[in-house]
Amino acid sequence: MEAKYPVVLASGSPRRKELLARILESFEVLPSTFDESRMTAGPDVLAAVLAEAKARDVFSHRPHSLVIGCDTIVVLGNELLGKPADEHDARCMLGRLSGRVHEVTTGVFLIWPSGEHSFQETTRIAFRMITPAEIENYVDSGEPMDKAGAYAIQGEATNFATDIEGDFDNVVGLPVDRLRTEFNLLDLALP
Repeated sequence: MEAKYPVVLASGSPRRKELLARILESFEVLPSTFDESRMTAGPDVLAAVLAEAKARDVFSHRPHSLVIGCDTIVVLGNELLGKPADEHDARCMLGRLSGRVHEVTTGVFLIWPSGEHSFQETTRIAFRMITPAEIENYVDSGEPMDKAGAYAIQGEATNFATDIEGDFDNVVGLPVDRLRTEFNLLDLALP
């Protein structure tokens, strides 16, 4: 698919770059410099608010482009699980997720010279009981350290999931099927 505007992904995530490359032939990667720590919002709107802030930040530098801002959050009950601060934090998060169902929500904000649009996608994931040894080995691998919820579903943590209800790619960081649909509905894709 080709877009009507030059596309800029406002994220430095290699996972999002790989996912977006599945549906777009060309795009630029320009990570947002927006300071997420300044933002406070409830888990129901946080992903959308952060996605918008990131997209607007990058759009200010690329005003003739279509900018895609994204943010993915993990919510267990009413508790937001961000990226772990350290290995102890990662162990604690994985321990809380063990044997429970949680939600992963990605907010996506699109902004282009003549418009803007946002959407959210939520996926429910059930984790089996994870043994302390499995948690320790997983944390020692380093994989969970830069991931919301302290896990990468496309990596070793796929072994922890017993059920995924919704879009798998959403859990990785970008719901590409939904993004393709939105591009077409908004007439942002070239025929």
